[in-house]
Amino acid sequence: MKLHDRLSWAQVQARAAAQLLLSTAGLHQPEERIVSDSQEFWHAGGHASWREDSHLRDARIFQGNDLWNEMGHRHLDLLEQGTRLVGRDRGDLGLVVDWGCGGGANAVQIAPKAREVVGVDISPTSLQECSRQVAATCDTPFRSILIDARTPESAVDIIAEPCDVFVSFYVFEAFPTPEYGERILRIAHRLLVPGGLALIQITYDTGNWRSRPRRRSYKSNPAAMTSYPLPAFWALAERCGLTPRWLHLVPQDTLGKRYAYVLLQNASNKDAIAG
Repeated sequence: MKLHDRLSWAQVQARAAAQLLLSTAGLHQPEERIVSDSQEFWHAGGHASWREDSHLRDARIFQGNDLWNEMGHRHLDLLEQGTRLVGRDRGDLGLVVDWGCGGGANAVQIAPKAREVVGVDISPTSLQECSRQVAATCDTPFRSILIDARTPESAVDIIAEPCDVFVSFYVFEAFPTPEYGERILRIAHRLLVPGGLALIQITYDTGNWRSRPRRRSYKSNPAAMTSYPLPAFWALAERCGLTPRWLHLVPQDTLGKRYAYVLLQNASNKDAIAG
């Protein structure tokens, strides 16, 4: 039995708070170490809390309820609201990249409205499950892209064609550092067609020490690793060539607290963006 399965939720939270206190004191780990730890954690998989964090349909948190489906429906609704907001209301979402697709809760809702879905993840188990769930739902092609956390930019060459929509839900909070999130935003900019849309979910930093990025001990609570002050994330997206068009705040839902959904539209001139 893994350590995560033996600890109670209160113990897990206490360990995470202790690591955050160490981080607040300036005891950070090198980013390379945190990235390697994230690769090891998600690639290994298997234990119960990993299945919950990966949002696999058979995880404990989804048993005896319809939360798995509700989560995907909610995100599809937000995406469709966003497309209408920018005057792109249409039945076909085109080619959609689902970054950190996990167990497929979002992909199965998006796929029937897409030409193709590309799932990107660092977990082969998650990709296999996501592919299976999409195939059981509709005939939309699903492509699996397995990457290493240390080299996420490799996905650009593997995908090899521009996408119309880029989504990432419950993933930015699990990135090793806020700077790592910038790398993913730049990838989204490179992948999206001019005017293409990205819907990104982040955990927002309120300024309280408990809401800050942790920058150490990835495996103690990966889902609470990274956060952004909202103005800082807005400015970061703009630096990456993505224009913020809409912000939707969720102070708390069934899976956590301090969530923000940011709709971004790709700048038309990719050559104008440094980085």
